[in-house]
Amino acid sequence: MAAKATSKRAQAKKAQAIGAAPDVDRAVNAWFVYLVTERQLAAHTVEAYRRDLSQFLGFLAGHLGTQPDLKLLFSLSARDVRAFLAARRAQDVGSRSLSRTLSALRMFYRFLERRGFGKNDAIRAVSLPKLPHSVPKPLTAAKATALMDGADIAQPDAEEWILARDTAVLTLLYGSGLRISEALSLRVKEAPIKGRDMLRVTGKGNKTRVVPVLPVTRQAIEHYLKLCPAKFGPDDPLFIGARGKQLSPRIIQLRMRGRAPRSGCPIPRRRMRCGIPSPRIIGRRRDLRAIQELLGHASLSTTQGYTEVDRAHLLKTYEAAHPRA
Repeated sequence: MAAKATSKRAQAKKAQAIGAAPDVDRAVNAWFVYLVTERQLAAHTVEAYRRDLSQFLGFLAGHLGTQPDLKLLFSLSARDVRAFLAARRAQDVGSRSLSRTLSALRMFYRFLERRGFGKNDAIRAVSLPKLPHSVPKPLTAAKATALMDGADIAQPDAEEWILARDTAVLTLLYGSGLRISEALSLRVKEAPIKGRDMLRVTGKGNKTRVVPVLPVTRQAIEHYLKLCPAKFGPDDPLFIGARGKQLSPRIIQLRMRGRAPRSGCPIPRRRMRCGIPSPRIIGRRRDLRAIQELLGHASLSTTQGYTEVDRAHLLKTYEAAHPRA
């Protein structure tokens, strides 16, 4: 337990070094420790917030002609914040990134207020950028099956166990709705084999959920373990790379980008959870709440962003449930 706490502190320390006035640096460092140890945010999220805050403070230094301290941060107007967002927009930063940046700044100011550093309501007066409503183009069940079965999923000269590994990973992502990071963090002792039809997964924010494992997924993982030349211990990573270390998410992302166009389904370059669980679920008209639980989303609106809902099915559900329908 102590080792885990030390790791969290090290992660928070790594995200520090913003380079503002000493009182701001102290406040920022305290915020990062809070994000990592209390909020338990993912390392990538904390790093993104660090960049957002660093860009904001750097902008203020040039915009106002002085190194920002806490007194200056609490005297900012909504116009100053909008000027920062406008400057980022001029650098071709999209609405989603700007929205995340503003959310990070709001979170930082709320933290400062709760810890007694000071208060500034100007940040709340700035509206979040409007986000375009976009839904990822889903795979049909047939195309998803072709993606799992395709012999060209790996590099042409890849060994057979590499192909088996990639097939096992993608089948697990598709069949159980896992994030790439969740699948690749599994240990050998957690492998869904020998008849195990459930898998306990720890996702974002250390939230644990139980997901089903399809028979075809178990078969794919067992086939991979049979072919893999490595000698596994129970605590070793389940999915490894060619050099024997834990498989990089980048490898699976490249497999998806390289294979998906030939299956007739474009995969977005960004925000690639994997993109494959939702089509089977939605196509068979499952309940959106069930999908939310499967994917481990805290908010139903997050689930809707990954899914494409059949309008006719929604109307039928409404008519069946609404007392005045």
